Amino acid sequence: MVPYIDVMLVLLVIFMITAPLLTQGVKVDLPEVPSRPLEQKDKEPVIVNVDAAGNFYINYGDNQDKPIAAADLANRINALMKLQPGTPVYVGGDKAVPYGKVVELMALLQGAGVPSVGMMTEPLEQ
Repeated sequence: MVPYIDVMLVLLVIFMITAPLLTQGVKVDLPEVPSRPLEQKDKEPVIVNVDAAGNFYINYGDNQDKPIAAADLANRINALMKLQPGTPVYVGGDKAVPYGKVVELMALLQGAGVPSVGMMTEPLEQ
């Protein structure tokens, strides 16, 4: 009986560790291009997505599956950069979104204090 309790406790710990790693998100069809995975940093990256309708989403804070206004996004990113400087920020733009909307997002992030932005893509299917 005791070994089964040990196994259950180990499984409980595993689920407790992996549950926060599961993320919710918004469906964004990223463009497919030849690319390599980015190097993993010590800090968890912040991902800002633009869907096909041009709405912004961020995977940081509450209501990650709800669109966020540009001003609120800038304020949230600015606060994050002050609290945790050097946090990587990645932009995921739906392939149907106009290029100008992605540029607008990148300018917004730069104004909020983000030193560099990574672009997310899907690898080419071979």
